[in-house]
Amino acid sequence: MDCSLLRRAQAKAANLGISLSEYVRRLVAADLAYRERKIDTAKPNISIMFDFVTPDEPTDIARNKDKMIGEAVWQNYLRKVGRKPRR
Repeated sequence: MDCSLLRRAQAKAANLGISLSEYVRRLVAADLAYRERKIDTAKPNISIMFDFVTPDEPTDIARNKDKMIGEAVWQNYLRKVGRKPRR
């Protein structure tokens, strides 16, 4: 690490009230955690794409997507304003 970068890191650690080694440990831990989250989001679990409807209701998303989206938005609105949906 060059001298100016080291001085800046030491100053930052001092401002945080921690040692330089603790500052570096935190940076490494944060970077590794970020990379792990990034890797996890790169390969989502395919099971999250299912369980959107009840098994006895047939759906044709290609034909009914506007209706289905409208119903979902309406249900969300009713939930937000505290009303129970009509069935």
